[in-house]
Amino acid sequence: MKNKTFISPAREQGYAELGDYAAIGEGRSVALIAPDGAIDWWCAPNIDSPPLFDRILDAGIGGYFQLVPEGAWRMRRGYRRDSNVLETHYETASGSVRITESLNSTLAGRLPWSELARRVEGLEGTVRMLLRLKLGTRAETQSPWLDDAQGIPVFHLGDLMAMLRFSEDITLTDSGDEGVSGFFITRPESRSLVALVATEREPLAVPPLAKIDQRIETSDRAWRDWADNLTWDGPYTDHVKRSALALKFLWYAPTGALAAAATASLPEGLGGGKNYDYRYAWVRDACLIIKAFVYLGALEDCKAAFSWLTNTIIRHDGVLRACYTLEGGLVPEERFLPLKGYRGTQPVRSGNNASDQVQLSMYGDMLATARLFIDAGHILDLSTSRLLGHLANRCADSWREQDSGIWELPEKQHYTHSKMACWLALDQAVALADAGHIEPTWKGRWQRERDRISAWIERHCWSEQRHAYTFYAGSDRLDAAIALTHYYGSKVNPARMLSTLGVIQRELGEGGPLVYRYSGMDKEESAFVACAFWLVEALANMGRQAAADNAMEEILATLCQTGNVQIFNEMFDTKTQTWRGNMPQGLSHLALICAAKGLAGGATGQGQALTRSPPADKA
Repeated sequence: MKNKTFISPAREQGYAELGDYAAIGEGRSVALIAPDGAIDWWCAPNIDSPPLFDRILDAGIGGYFQLVPEGAWRMRRGYRRDSNVLETHYETASGSVRITESLNSTLAGRLPWSELARRVEGLEGTVRMLLRLKLGTRAETQSPWLDDAQGIPVFHLGDLMAMLRFSEDITLTDSGDEGVSGFFITRPESRSLVALVATEREPLAVPPLAKIDQRIETSDRAWRDWADNLTWDGPYTDHVKRSALALKFLWYAPTGALAAAATASLPEGLGGGKNYDYRYAWVRDACLIIKAFVYLGALEDCKAAFSWLTNTIIRHDGVLRACYTLEGGLVPEERFLPLKGYRGTQPVRSGNNASDQVQLSMYGDMLATARLFIDAGHILDLSTSRLLGHLANRCADSWREQDSGIWELPEKQHYTHSKMACWLALDQAVALADAGHIEPTWKGRWQRERDRISAWIERHCWSEQRHAYTFYAGSDRLDAAIALTHYYGSKVNPARMLSTLGVIQRELGEGGPLVYRYSGMDKEESAFVACAFWLVEALANMGRQAAADNAMEEILATLCQTGNVQIFNEMFDTKTQTWRGNMPQGLSHLALICAAKGLAGGATGQGQALTRSPPADKA
């Protein structure tokens, strides 16, 4: 992965390219940093809090926090090795600087406040650095105001307090309720620090600048310690590690929940209406991320996430909802915010209406994840065991229903992927009962319903004309998500599944390595990144190693050719070679890991310690 060099990029209508953002996080929130040193998105103190900085959704009124050289510059950046601490190197006509950025934590865990630290070191010559901080208005609902607390600027935005801490060499030239601006001069071996310390509905601590600066290095050690303890016995170690670290952004430390993404309402296609809030925990996404964590040997994250998921479902009386808040509550209904949207793309949504949808595939997600958790050597408690038996019975009762499918569509159908996932749920329930992990009372029923599901699929969801399993019963359309249920095909009808994978690759991929979600989406949105990796995983696990290897190489060449820092969005526009959708997108990163695991020869056992990668290009 090469680091891209940016040359004083001009924003288009005030917006940076979505694929040009880097992310920093600490297990509670995520900030996005544009090439021009502007943090355009940060929800503090939590991933799903209202944003403090939101210029990514409205270039006119949105808030941001910028550190950038004055005048023309060249920039390249990269994460420190095995870390989520970001280093950015700016070169100007008069000199060069390095900015090191971190959302800080401690070796014992997260801080009791949010601490965004930005260290600026002079390398050569002199560089005049500009500081600009503008507070957002939380979609024109709150008005920021400034309190000068013993000479330290403290901004108030509703219940949030954000303190600006800066070293003595920084001069503020303008200060007001909505923000501040200033400058400082770097010289060889100079060292400056700017930080924001934020808290909500709590008193605000005033940490010494030296401690904030020190915690950048502490955070780096914590990231490296986590990465060093991963295990991996497959290829693409550098890509796998970077995707693992990206998934770690989405692991919400206070509860163990896994957010689908860290942003809201970034468009799947410019000018379209598919702009959703993904800052919640989807059962599907969480199960698949847990699967990736199992493959990585990330025991603590895997256990915490699986425990949160099962406890949340139990808390809601064993009724599966598509998604929950990161605290395990009900997701608020969608509302439209009075923001212009990224490059004018409307509407801008907060909340999500998918929570109440029927999505039968979740039964397969839960039972398969439990089987994987156990196969990795872990042990179920009695409550979880009873929950899994309950879910198997619910699946046996309801598999004949129409649902909204994995893509959460308003049109209910007998989606083939959903039926295959129900087959998977009952197949796994039988295996868990045989092994003594769940009560076997209903095992006979689960076997009978499993076999009825496969017979129904083979009769209603296969098209002789298309030589493929179709999108839903009676349709001639295709669905890339069927690659996710390749296990069904390997057990029931390998020839049909392999034929389906080939048709999906040809028709939904349009001859390229990336794939659209289902038939017709090439006219509405960009290619869905995870789908391409799902095909690689399916092909590899079904014995088509050469085809899987070739596809993986082509995918990575396409996605990483721009030299970004491998923070994947949801979608990639193959026509314009630009990224679309929310980020960091959990599905995109976990799918890369699972594809690499498939290429390594399957999903069994725990690997050897991850070999240390060579140092990344200097930022």
